[in-house]
Amino acid sequence: MNYDCIIIGGGPAGLTAGIYASRARLKTLLIESYSVACQAVTTDHIENYPGFPDGVNGFELIEKFKKQAEKFGVEFIAGEVKAIKENKSAWEILTDDLSYTGRAVIIASGARPKRLDIPGEDKFRGKGVSYCATCDGALFKNKEVVVAGGGDTALEEAIFLTRFAKKVSVIHRRNALRGTKILQERAFSNKKIEFVWDSVISEILGDARVSAVKVKNVKTGAVKDLSCDGVFIFVGYTPNTAFLKDLLTLDESGYIIADVNSLTSKAGIFACGDCCKKLLRQVVTAAGDGAVAAFSCQHYLESA
Repeated sequence: MNYDCIIIGGGPAGLTAGIYASRARLKTLLIESYSVACQAVTTDHIENYPGFPDGVNGFELIEKFKKQAEKFGVEFIAGEVKAIKENKSAWEILTDDLSYTGRAVIIASGARPKRLDIPGEDKFRGKGVSYCATCDGALFKNKEVVVAGGGDTALEEAIFLTRFAKKVSVIHRRNALRGTKILQERAFSNKKIEFVWDSVISEILGDARVSAVKVKNVKTGAVKDLSCDGVFIFVGYTPNTAFLKDLLTLDESGYIIADVNSLTSKAGIFACGDCCKKLLRQVVTAAGDGAVAAFSCQHYLESA
């Protein structure tokens, strides 16, 4: 099965790339994972995507993206990409049981938040458990939340959450933070932030929504319940790039290194969205990345 452009990933970056590629009259196939959902789909309420002043459900927003891509002719299949192989002047995409050939490839495979893997985490995702303060912070106005983590992201997001929450408890497994000094100073000086040292969250509690967490002291083993309305988990992200292996240049964390035009270390392979090394990972930036990747892909194919 031969295509002009094959897109790997069905999130906002991949879908936007599909819209732009198909409007350029490129024969386009989009392969979406059936085991790893894009982060937007699992977000109950997105308030910072332009055009939706009252917010929008993440699943509904992605469905609109998909419907628009289908309208312009993008073909969709569900599958797990296992490898990409160079095949003369094209690229062969290997899935579980089939292969597809494309003159160019756009990788938009995204990233997934690292989990705590504790009881209650899945049950309350979107019901008090969040991995994005920018997305969900405003939902916790005048409420109490906890933050898991002690690095730059955790501190940045904890500080951001104080714009809305009346109390932010940062739970960190050590007795000193890993974040940069200036962020530590800002966090320590913020009266809304409290620190729970040498501790981890062992369970998330609640009925319909989060109501508390169990906090375990890693030194003493003591366990206590801490009341809260939300749990924000910031212990890092994992890019969905394992299938690339040694094909592209990645950074030390596995993120694809691509330039401002979405060009990777291999001619004919472009990358966009959260799987790339970048500053901000949001639906709106992923969509912009996808447009750029498709435009670069179009120019590459026209000049080939």
